[in-house]
Amino acid sequence: MIYRFDSCLLDTDRHVLMRAGDAVPVEPQVFDLLLLLLSHPDRLVTRDEIVEAVWQGRIVSESAISARIASARKAVGDDGKAQRVIRTVARRGLQMAVPVEVEASDTGDAAPKPATPPQAPRIRYARTSRDRPIAWAVNGDGPPLVCANMIGTDLEQDWALHANRAMWEILGERHSVLRYDPAGTGQSGEDGPELDFDRQAEDLHAVVEAAGLNRFVLYAESGSVLTAVHFAARYPDMVRKFVIVGGYAEGWNHRRTGASGTPAMMEMIRESWSNPTGAFASSFMLAYLPEGPLDVVHDLANSMRNAIDRENELALRELQHRTSLLPLLPQITCPTLILHGRRDAVHPVSEARKLAAGIAGAELMTFDTANHLPVPGHPLWSDYVTAILDFLGRD
Repeated sequence: MIYRFDSCLLDTDRHVLMRAGDAVPVEPQVFDLLLLLLSHPDRLVTRDEIVEAVWQGRIVSESAISARIASARKAVGDDGKAQRVIRTVARRGLQMAVPVEVEASDTGDAAPKPATPPQAPRIRYARTSRDRPIAWAVNGDGPPLVCANMIGTDLEQDWALHANRAMWEILGERHSVLRYDPAGTGQSGEDGPELDFDRQAEDLHAVVEAAGLNRFVLYAESGSVLTAVHFAARYPDMVRKFVIVGGYAEGWNHRRTGASGTPAMMEMIRESWSNPTGAFASSFMLAYLPEGPLDVVHDLANSMRNAIDRENELALRELQHRTSLLPLLPQITCPTLILHGRRDAVHPVSEARKLAAGIAGAELMTFDTANHLPVPGHPLWSDYVTAILDFLGRD
Protein backbone atom coordinates (compact mmCIF):
# COMPACT_ATOMS: atom_id res chain seq x y z
CA MET A 1 0.00 0.00 0.00
CA ILE A 2 0.97 3.62 -0.58
CA TYR A 3 -0.12 6.35 1.83
CA ARG A 4 0.09 10.00 0.74
CA PHE A 5 -0.22 12.75 3.36
CA ASP A 6 0.99 16.32 3.63
CA SER A 7 4.26 16.32 1.59
CA CYS A 8 5.00 12.68 2.46
CA LEU A 9 4.58 9.21 0.98
CA LEU A 10 4.86 5.93 2.88
CA ASP A 11 5.24 2.79 0.77
CA THR A 12 4.72 -0.46 2.71
CA ASP A 13 6.03 -2.72 -0.10
CA ARG A 14 9.34 -0.89 -0.44
CA HIS A 15 9.36 -0.05 3.28
CA VAL A 16 10.29 3.55 2.51
CA LEU A 17 9.21 7.00 3.69
CA MET A 18 9.55 9.94 1.30
CA ARG A 19 9.18 13.63 2.16
CA ALA A 20 9.14 16.26 -0.58
CA GLY A 21 10.51 13.63 -2.96
CA ASP A 22 13.48 12.64 -0.79
CA ALA A 23 13.90 9.36 1.09
CA VAL A 24 13.87 9.80 4.88
CA PRO A 25 15.70 7.13 6.92
CA VAL A 26 13.57 5.84 9.79
CA GLU A 27 14.10 3.02 12.22
CA PRO A 28 11.67 0.07 11.98
CA GLN A 29 9.65 0.98 15.08
CA VAL A 30 9.08 4.53 13.81
CA PHE A 31 7.96 3.11 10.45
CA ASP A 32 5.54 0.79 12.28
CA LEU A 33 4.15 3.70 14.30
CA LEU A 34 3.55 5.79 11.18
CA LEU A 35 1.90 2.83 9.43
CA LEU A 36 -0.41 2.30 12.40
CA LEU A 37 -1.54 5.95 12.38
CA LEU A 38 -1.95 6.05 8.61
CA SER A 39 -3.97 2.82 8.65
CA HIS A 40 -6.53 4.56 10.93
CA PRO A 41 -6.50 8.18 9.77
CA ASP A 42 -10.07 8.97 10.85
CA ARG A 43 -9.85 7.98 14.50
CA LEU A 44 -7.69 8.23 17.60
CA VAL A 45 -5.10 5.48 18.08
CA THR A 46 -4.71 4.63 21.76
CA ARG A 47 -1.51 4.10 23.70
CA ASP A 48 -2.37 0.41 24.14
CA GLU A 49 -2.73 -0.01 20.38
CA ILE A 50 0.64 1.65 19.87
CA VAL A 51 2.36 -0.64 22.38
CA GLU A 52 0.74 -3.72 20.83
CA ALA A 53 1.65 -2.80 17.23
CA VAL A 54 5.14 -1.35 17.77
CA TRP A 55 6.42 -3.38 20.75
CA GLN A 56 4.22 -6.50 20.33
CA GLY A 57 2.66 -5.84 23.74
CA ARG A 58 5.92 -5.82 25.73
CA ILE A 59 6.22 -3.61 28.80
CA VAL A 60 7.82 -0.36 27.64
CA SER A 61 8.67 2.93 29.33
CA GLU A 62 6.86 6.20 28.66
CA SER A 63 10.18 7.75 27.64
CA ALA A 64 10.61 5.12 24.92
CA ILE A 65 7.10 5.77 23.57
CA SER A 66 7.67 9.54 23.64
CA ALA A 67 11.00 9.15 21.83
CA ARG A 68 9.41 7.12 18.99
CA ILE A 69 6.63 9.71 18.65
CA ALA A 70 9.20 12.51 18.50
CA SER A 71 11.17 10.62 15.83
CA ALA A 72 8.00 9.99 13.80
CA ARG A 73 7.11 13.68 13.91
CA LYS A 74 10.61 14.70 12.88
CA ALA A 75 10.55 12.24 9.97
CA VAL A 76 7.39 13.81 8.52
CA GLY A 77 8.47 17.42 9.11
CA ASP A 78 6.46 17.96 12.29
CA ASP A 79 7.29 18.61 15.96
CA GLY A 80 5.64 18.32 19.35
CA LYS A 81 4.86 22.02 19.57
CA ALA A 82 3.20 22.45 16.16
CA GLN A 83 1.57 18.98 15.93
CA ARG A 84 0.65 19.89 12.38
CA VAL A 85 0.74 16.30 11.06
CA ILE A 86 0.47 14.09 14.17
CA ARG A 87 -1.75 15.37 16.96
CA THR A 88 -1.55 14.23 20.60
CA VAL A 89 -4.84 13.79 22.45
CA ALA A 90 -3.84 14.22 26.09
CA ARG A 91 -3.81 11.00 28.14
CA ARG A 92 -5.48 9.09 25.31
CA GLY A 93 -3.31 8.66 22.22
CA LEU A 94 -2.47 10.02 18.77
CA GLN A 95 -4.37 10.98 15.62
CA MET A 96 -3.42 12.10 12.13
CA ALA A 97 -4.10 15.83 11.69
CA VAL A 98 -3.89 15.89 7.88
CA PRO A 99 -5.84 14.08 5.14
CA VAL A 100 -4.48 10.68 4.09
CA GLU A 101 -4.87 9.21 0.60
CA VAL A 102 -4.47 5.45 0.17
CA GLU A 103 -3.76 3.63 -3.07
CA ALA A 104 -2.90 0.04 -3.87
CA SER A 105 0.71 -0.69 -4.76
CA ASP A 106 1.73 -2.44 -7.95
CA THR A 107 1.20 -5.79 -6.23
CA GLY A 108 -2.51 -5.00 -5.86
CA ASP A 109 -2.68 -5.46 -2.11
CA ALA A 110 -6.07 -4.44 -0.76
CA ALA A 111 -4.98 -3.78 2.81
CA PRO A 112 -1.75 -3.11 4.67
CA LYS A 113 0.05 -6.14 5.98
CA PRO A 114 0.75 -6.23 9.71
CA ALA A 115 4.33 -5.52 10.68
CA THR A 116 6.26 -8.71 11.42
CA PRO A 117 9.87 -9.13 12.55
CA PRO A 118 12.11 -9.94 9.58
CA GLN A 119 13.32 -13.50 9.24
CA ALA A 120 16.67 -14.09 10.91
CA PRO A 121 19.56 -14.43 8.42
CA ARG A 122 20.94 -17.90 7.84
CA ILE A 123 24.19 -18.64 9.68
CA ARG A 124 27.24 -19.97 7.86
CA TYR A 125 30.72 -20.85 9.10
CA ALA A 126 34.28 -19.93 8.19
CA ARG A 127 37.49 -21.43 9.61
CA THR A 128 40.32 -19.34 11.01
CA SER A 129 44.02 -19.95 10.41
CA ARG A 130 44.02 -21.71 13.81
CA ASP A 131 41.11 -23.90 12.61
CA ARG A 132 38.51 -22.27 14.84
CA PRO A 133 34.93 -21.85 13.55
CA ILE A 134 33.47 -18.38 13.02
CA ALA A 135 29.73 -17.95 12.48
CA TRP A 136 28.62 -15.30 9.99
CA ALA A 137 25.39 -14.12 8.39
CA VAL A 138 24.21 -11.60 5.78
CA ASN A 139 21.09 -9.46 5.58
CA GLY A 140 20.02 -6.98 2.90
CA ASP A 141 21.01 -6.55 -0.70
CA GLY A 142 23.53 -4.36 -2.49
CA PRO A 143 27.24 -3.55 -2.29
CA PRO A 144 28.90 -5.36 0.64
CA LEU A 145 29.23 -3.77 4.07
CA VAL A 146 31.03 -5.65 6.86
CA CYS A 147 30.36 -4.98 10.55
CA ALA A 148 33.51 -5.52 12.60
CA ASN A 149 32.09 -7.17 15.71
CA MET A 150 33.40 -6.95 19.23
CA ILE A 151 33.56 -9.89 21.60
CA GLY A 152 30.21 -10.23 23.34
CA THR A 153 27.86 -10.74 20.37
CA ASP A 154 25.50 -13.51 19.30
CA LEU A 155 24.12 -13.55 15.76
CA GLU A 156 20.78 -15.07 16.71
CA GLN A 157 20.24 -13.23 19.97
CA ASP A 158 21.30 -9.85 18.59
CA TRP A 159 19.04 -10.16 15.54
CA ALA A 160 16.06 -10.80 17.81
CA LEU A 161 16.79 -7.58 19.73
CA HIS A 162 15.38 -4.47 18.05
CA ALA A 163 18.00 -2.18 19.61
CA ASN A 164 20.72 -4.11 17.76
CA ARG A 165 18.80 -4.99 14.60
CA ALA A 166 17.59 -1.48 13.75
CA MET A 167 20.86 -0.23 12.22
CA TRP A 168 21.47 -3.46 10.29
CA GLU A 169 18.00 -3.28 8.75
CA ILE A 170 18.52 0.32 7.64
CA LEU A 171 21.95 -0.44 6.19
CA GLY A 172 20.49 -3.58 4.60
CA GLU A 173 18.14 -1.48 2.47
CA ARG A 174 21.20 -0.40 0.44
CA HIS A 175 23.90 -2.96 1.27
CA SER A 176 24.54 -6.62 1.87
CA VAL A 177 25.43 -6.44 5.56
CA LEU A 178 27.79 -9.12 6.86
CA ARG A 179 27.98 -9.76 10.62
CA TYR A 180 29.87 -12.41 12.53
CA ASP A 181 30.57 -13.70 16.03
CA PRO A 182 34.28 -13.59 16.90
CA ALA A 183 35.90 -16.98 17.49
CA GLY A 184 34.92 -18.57 20.78
CA THR A 185 31.83 -16.42 21.43
CA GLY A 186 28.15 -16.44 20.51
CA GLN A 187 27.37 -18.86 17.67
CA SER A 188 31.11 -19.39 17.11
CA GLY A 189 31.56 -21.65 20.14
CA GLU A 190 32.20 -21.43 23.85
CA ASP A 191 35.93 -22.15 24.11
CA GLY A 192 36.89 -18.52 24.73
CA PRO A 193 37.74 -15.50 22.54
CA GLU A 194 41.01 -14.44 20.95
CA LEU A 195 42.40 -11.77 23.28
CA ASP A 196 44.66 -10.27 20.62
CA PHE A 197 43.55 -7.64 18.09
CA ASP A 198 45.91 -8.85 15.36
CA ARG A 199 44.37 -12.31 15.63
CA GLN A 200 40.88 -10.81 15.65
CA ALA A 201 41.75 -8.92 12.45
CA GLU A 202 42.95 -12.18 10.89
CA ASP A 203 39.68 -13.84 11.89
CA LEU A 204 37.75 -11.02 10.20
CA HIS A 205 39.83 -11.67 7.10
CA ALA A 206 38.86 -15.35 7.22
CA VAL A 207 35.17 -14.35 7.28
CA VAL A 208 35.33 -12.00 4.29
CA GLU A 209 37.33 -14.59 2.34
CA ALA A 210 34.66 -17.20 3.05
CA ALA A 211 32.02 -14.72 1.85
CA GLY A 212 34.00 -14.05 -1.35
CA LEU A 213 34.48 -10.33 -0.64
CA ASN A 214 37.42 -8.44 -2.12
CA ARG A 215 36.43 -4.83 -1.38
CA PHE A 216 33.76 -3.48 0.94
CA VAL A 217 32.63 -0.83 3.42
CA LEU A 218 33.87 -1.47 6.95
CA TYR A 219 31.56 -0.41 9.81
CA ALA A 220 32.60 -0.45 13.48
CA GLU A 221 31.21 0.72 16.82
CA SER A 222 32.95 1.26 20.16
CA GLY A 223 35.32 -1.62 21.04
CA SER A 224 35.01 -3.23 17.62
CA VAL A 225 36.86 -0.20 16.24
CA LEU A 226 40.06 -1.67 17.69
CA THR A 227 39.72 -4.80 15.56
CA ALA A 228 38.57 -2.80 12.53
CA VAL A 229 41.56 -0.44 12.62
CA HIS A 230 43.95 -3.38 12.84
CA PHE A 231 42.21 -4.89 9.80
CA ALA A 232 42.09 -1.66 7.76
CA ALA A 233 45.78 -1.01 8.43
CA ARG A 234 46.77 -4.55 7.43
CA TYR A 235 44.46 -4.81 4.37
CA PRO A 236 44.03 -1.25 3.08
CA ASP A 237 43.11 -2.34 -0.44
CA MET A 238 40.08 -4.28 0.81
CA VAL A 239 38.40 -1.38 2.64
CA ARG A 240 36.51 0.95 0.30
CA LYS A 241 35.08 3.20 3.04
CA PHE A 242 35.34 3.15 6.82
CA VAL A 243 32.64 4.22 9.30
CA ILE A 244 33.67 4.60 12.96
CA VAL A 245 30.99 5.21 15.61
CA GLY A 246 31.99 5.82 19.23
CA GLY A 247 35.58 4.77 18.57
CA TYR A 248 38.67 5.63 20.57
CA ALA A 249 42.35 5.84 19.69
CA GLU A 250 43.79 4.85 23.05
CA GLY A 251 42.57 2.75 25.96
CA TRP A 252 42.16 4.17 29.45
CA ASN A 253 45.69 3.26 30.56
CA HIS A 254 47.12 5.67 27.96
CA ARG A 255 44.95 8.66 28.89
CA ARG A 256 45.88 11.34 31.39
CA THR A 257 42.73 10.68 33.41
CA GLY A 258 42.19 7.14 32.16
CA ALA A 259 43.10 5.08 35.19
CA SER A 260 40.62 6.90 37.44
CA GLY A 261 37.60 5.42 35.66
CA THR A 262 38.89 1.87 35.23
CA PRO A 263 38.29 0.34 38.70
CA ALA A 264 34.72 1.65 38.90
CA MET A 265 33.78 0.27 35.48
CA MET A 266 35.37 -3.11 36.18
CA GLU A 267 33.50 -3.35 39.48
CA MET A 268 30.19 -2.53 37.76
CA ILE A 269 30.83 -5.36 35.29
CA ARG A 270 31.63 -7.82 38.09
CA GLU A 271 28.42 -6.85 39.91
CA SER A 272 26.28 -7.01 36.78
CA TRP A 273 27.47 -10.47 35.74
CA SER A 274 27.32 -11.81 39.32
CA ASN A 275 23.82 -10.49 40.04
CA PRO A 276 21.97 -9.92 36.72
CA THR A 277 18.65 -9.28 38.46
CA GLY A 278 20.04 -6.92 41.10
CA ALA A 279 19.66 -3.18 41.46
CA PHE A 280 22.91 -2.50 39.59
CA ALA A 281 22.43 -5.12 36.87
CA SER A 282 22.60 -2.59 34.00
CA SER A 283 24.83 0.01 35.64
CA PHE A 284 27.79 -0.67 33.33
CA MET A 285 25.63 -0.15 30.23
CA LEU A 286 23.98 2.94 31.72
CA ALA A 287 27.45 4.49 31.98
CA TYR A 288 27.62 4.22 28.18
CA LEU A 289 24.01 5.30 27.54
CA PRO A 290 23.06 7.73 30.35
CA GLU A 291 20.34 9.31 28.18
CA GLY A 292 18.69 5.95 27.52
CA PRO A 293 16.10 4.92 26.53
CA LEU A 294 16.15 2.72 29.64
CA ASP A 295 14.46 -0.26 28.00
CA VAL A 296 17.23 -0.28 25.39
CA VAL A 297 19.89 -0.07 28.13
CA HIS A 298 18.44 -3.11 29.93
CA ASP A 299 18.07 -5.11 26.70
CA LEU A 300 21.67 -4.45 25.64
CA ALA A 301 23.02 -5.32 29.08
CA ASN A 302 21.13 -8.63 29.08
CA SER A 303 22.31 -9.39 25.56
CA MET A 304 25.97 -8.89 26.43
CA ARG A 305 25.75 -10.95 29.62
CA ASN A 306 24.23 -13.84 27.67
CA ALA A 307 26.87 -13.69 24.94
CA ILE A 308 30.07 -13.73 27.02
CA ASP A 309 31.01 -14.87 30.52
CA ARG A 310 32.32 -12.50 33.16
CA GLU A 311 35.97 -13.57 33.13
CA ASN A 312 36.33 -13.20 29.36
CA GLU A 313 34.56 -9.84 29.46
CA LEU A 314 36.96 -8.59 32.14
CA ALA A 315 39.97 -9.95 30.22
CA LEU A 316 38.78 -8.19 27.07
CA ARG A 317 38.43 -4.92 29.00
CA GLU A 318 41.98 -5.20 30.29
CA LEU A 319 43.21 -5.70 26.73
CA GLN A 320 41.27 -2.65 25.54
CA HIS A 321 42.60 -0.49 28.37
CA ARG A 322 46.23 -1.03 27.40
CA THR A 323 45.77 -0.72 23.62
CA SER A 324 46.83 2.24 21.46
CA LEU A 325 45.89 2.59 17.78
CA LEU A 326 48.04 5.66 17.10
CA PRO A 327 50.84 3.79 15.22
CA LEU A 328 48.29 2.14 12.89
CA LEU A 329 46.21 5.17 11.90
CA PRO A 330 48.57 6.53 9.16
CA GLN A 331 48.27 3.18 7.36
CA ILE A 332 44.52 3.67 6.73
CA THR A 333 44.01 5.16 3.28
CA CYS A 334 40.27 4.97 2.55
CA PRO A 335 37.61 7.69 3.04
CA THR A 336 36.67 7.57 6.73
CA LEU A 337 33.75 9.02 8.69
CA ILE A 338 34.00 9.29 12.49
CA LEU A 339 30.87 9.94 14.59
CA HIS A 340 30.98 10.70 18.33
CA GLY A 341 28.94 12.15 21.18
CA ARG A 342 30.35 15.45 22.45
CA ARG A 343 29.53 14.64 26.09
CA ASP A 344 30.58 10.99 26.07
CA ALA A 345 32.11 10.40 29.52
CA VAL A 346 33.38 6.84 28.95
CA HIS A 347 35.35 7.51 25.77
CA PRO A 348 35.57 11.32 25.45
CA VAL A 349 35.39 13.18 22.18
CA SER A 350 39.13 13.86 22.44
CA GLU A 351 39.64 10.19 21.50
CA ALA A 352 37.61 10.69 18.33
CA ARG A 353 39.74 13.73 17.50
CA LYS A 354 42.87 11.58 17.79
CA LEU A 355 41.39 9.14 15.29
CA ALA A 356 40.47 11.92 12.87
CA ALA A 357 43.90 13.54 13.16
CA GLY A 358 45.69 10.24 12.58
CA ILE A 359 43.72 9.05 9.52
CA ALA A 360 44.47 11.14 6.45
CA GLY A 361 41.37 12.92 5.14
CA ALA A 362 39.05 11.54 7.84
CA GLU A 363 35.86 13.47 8.61
CA LEU A 364 34.67 13.95 12.21
CA MET A 365 31.04 14.67 13.11
CA THR A 366 30.02 15.22 16.74
CA PHE A 367 26.54 15.17 18.27
CA ASP A 368 25.21 16.89 21.37
CA THR A 369 24.69 13.78 23.48
CA ALA A 370 26.26 11.94 26.41
CA ASN A 371 25.37 8.57 24.88
CA HIS A 372 28.36 6.62 23.63
CA LEU A 373 26.47 5.07 20.70
CA PRO A 374 23.35 5.89 18.67
CA VAL A 375 20.39 3.78 19.78
CA PRO A 376 16.84 3.62 18.43
CA GLY A 377 14.42 5.69 20.44
CA HIS A 378 16.96 8.43 21.20
CA PRO A 379 16.13 11.84 19.67
CA LEU A 380 19.43 11.93 17.73
CA TRP A 381 19.08 8.44 16.25
CA SER A 382 17.87 9.68 12.85
CA ASP A 383 20.68 12.29 12.72
CA TYR A 384 23.30 9.55 13.10
CA VAL A 385 21.56 7.38 10.49
CA THR A 386 21.32 10.27 8.01
CA ALA A 387 25.02 11.10 8.42
CA ILE A 388 26.03 7.48 7.79
CA LEU A 389 23.78 7.04 4.76
CA ASP A 390 24.90 10.35 3.25
CA PHE A 391 28.56 9.32 3.60
CA LEU A 392 27.96 5.87 2.11
CA GLY A 393 25.96 7.34 -0.76
CA ARG A 394 28.74 9.55 -2.05
CA ASP A 395 30.58 8.55 -5.19
